[in-house]
Amino acid sequence: MKMSSGIGFGEAGRIGDLTIKNRIVMAPMISNLANPDGSTNETHIAYLRERAIGGTGLIITEYTYIDNINSKGSRNELGIYSTDFIPKLKRLTEIVHNEGSKIFIQLVHAGGKALEYSEKPMAPSSVNYQGRMPREMKIDDIERVVSAFARAAKTAERANFDGIELHGAHGYLLQEFISPSLNRRTDRFGGDFEGRIRFPQEVIDAVRAEIKIPVGMRLSLYEDDSDGYGPEYGLKVAESLKGIDYAHFSAGRFAVPGSSASFYSPKVHIYSRLPRKPKITSIVVGSVTSLEDINMVLERSDFVSVGRGLLSDPHFVKKLIRGQAIRPCIRCNQACRDLSFGEVRCTVNVDLGFERMPHFMNNFKGEMSIVGGGIKGIEAAITAAKAGLKVTLYEQRERIGGQILDIYDPFKKKEFQALLNYYENVIKKLGIEIHINERYTGKGLYCLPDVSYEHIYGSSEITINSNIYQHHDEALSMAKNLSVKMTRESLSSLDRTRAAGFELYATSIGIKFVDSEKGDINMIEKDQYDIRKAIISGKNAVMEELRMNSPDYL
Repeated sequence: MKMSSGIGFGEAGRIGDLTIKNRIVMAPMISNLANPDGSTNETHIAYLRERAIGGTGLIITEYTYIDNINSKGSRNELGIYSTDFIPKLKRLTEIVHNEGSKIFIQLVHAGGKALEYSEKPMAPSSVNYQGRMPREMKIDDIERVVSAFARAAKTAERANFDGIELHGAHGYLLQEFISPSLNRRTDRFGGDFEGRIRFPQEVIDAVRAEIKIPVGMRLSLYEDDSDGYGPEYGLKVAESLKGIDYAHFSAGRFAVPGSSASFYSPKVHIYSRLPRKPKITSIVVGSVTSLEDINMVLERSDFVSVGRGLLSDPHFVKKLIRGQAIRPCIRCNQACRDLSFGEVRCTVNVDLGFERMPHFMNNFKGEMSIVGGGIKGIEAAITAAKAGLKVTLYEQRERIGGQILDIYDPFKKKEFQALLNYYENVIKKLGIEIHINERYTGKGLYCLPDVSYEHIYGSSEITINSNIYQHHDEALSMAKNLSVKMTRESLSSLDRTRAAGFELYATSIGIKFVDSEKGDINMIEKDQYDIRKAIISGKNAVMEELRMNSPDYL
C-alpha cells in the first residue's frame, strides 16, 4: 500500500478543505441508469453505493446536465436542472456518506455534442462536430449557461454533495472554448489563450460565488485529433485557471483513444504524457486497472482516478488494501461502451447495473461436478462453491481457460490473461478441485460453449466479412501466410476505440480493409457468444440445477 517514493494510495488526502480517506477516485462514467427526466433512482443509487461499500475514497458522478434546454449529452443522463431533484439526490449522497465515502457531482453542458431536444446544439463556433454543425453561441447564450452552471452548483450543495467537478474535457462545451481547433471566435471569448479560457473562468467564478464546497475541473490534458493541442497546453490551462481546488486530467476530444483506451493502447496512457507534476492538486485517469498502475500515477499526481476497474470490481479498493484478487478490467471496451441506447454493463462483471438484485443463497450442502473448464464452466464452479457445495471441475485440456487459451491477437491475449490469473486465484481460495487433462463422461453439470462458430479456411487469398471476435483473431493468424482482406463492416461489433486499434494493428501485419465486399465468411451478427454471455450462462446453469434439484443439495 506504500510505495518506495510518492504517495501511498491508502493515505488520506485533501481537496480544498475536504479530507478524502484514500487516494482512489471513482472516475465519472456515463451510466444511463438515471430516469429519462434526469432524476436519480434506486438502481442508480445502488450502483454508486456498491462502489462506496468497496472502499472508494471519492466518487464522482457521471456527467450531469445543467439545463433542460440543450445541455444534455446522452439518454437517461443524470440531471440537476431543477430543485425538484434535491430530495432524491440527498438520498444518494446520504447513502454514499453512510459507507464512509465522499461524493462530488460532475456538471456538464454538452455543447456541440448535445442531443437535439427543444433547441439545436450550440458551440463557441459553428464547426464540424462529427457530421453535425451546431449554431454559434451568442453572448446571451454564454451568460445563460454561466448562470445555469451556478444554479446547478447551488442545487448540488443543497443536496449535500461534497464538491463540484466542472466537465472541461472530451469535446464538451467548456473544452470547446478551450480548444483552439473548436474555438474560432474573435471576440473576448476567443482569439488567444486568455480569450479561450475566459468562459471557463467565468463559470468557475459564478459557481464559486454560490457555494462553499470544493470546485474542480476535468480537463483533457491533450487531444488525440490531428489538429489537437498537446499536453503542455493542457497543463497550462489547468495552472492558469483561478479558483479551482484541483484539476482532473483526462484526454481526448473526438478522435480515439481518448480516456478509455482499449487493450491496443498502453496502460496509464494519460499519465505517461503528463510532462511533470502539476502545480495544482491533481487527479489523473486513464487505463488504471492495477496496483502497479496506481503506484505509477501517484508518483506525479495527488489522486488516481479509476474508471473501468471499478466497473469490473466494485470492491477494487478494499481488495487492494487486503491483498485480495481483483476481478480485472480487460479493457475490451465492449459492454461498458454500449451507451447510445443502453445502460452501463461490464463484460466480466455481469452484476453491474443489477446491484439491487438479491444474491443467490449460500446455504446448500453436497457435491457438484462441473464439466468444462472454459469461462462458462469456471463461473459455474465458482457459483456452486459460493453456494456452499464441494465442487470438482473437469477439463480435458492441460489448463483451464477454454477459448481464451486459443486467442492469437497478442494485445488481447496479454490483457485477457489477467482474467485467467484471477480465476485461478479464486478457484484455489474456494477450494475447488480441478482435474485437467481428463475427459470426464460421468454425472455432472456439463458447461460447454453454447455456440461454436465455423473456422475460417483459405488457400492463398481470402476476404472476411464477419464481426465475430473469433474470426477477427483468425484473420490475424492467417495473415502470416495468406493475402487477407476484411470488410470494415466486420468491425461493427467493436467499440470505435477498439475498432481503430484493431484496424491499425491488422493493417500493420498486411491485412487490407475494404468498404464492402462479399466475403468467404459472411456472418455479420450483432449479438454473439462472448465472455459476458459465457459468464451468465455458467451462473444460470448452476442456479437452475439447484432450483430443480434442491433436495439433492440440502
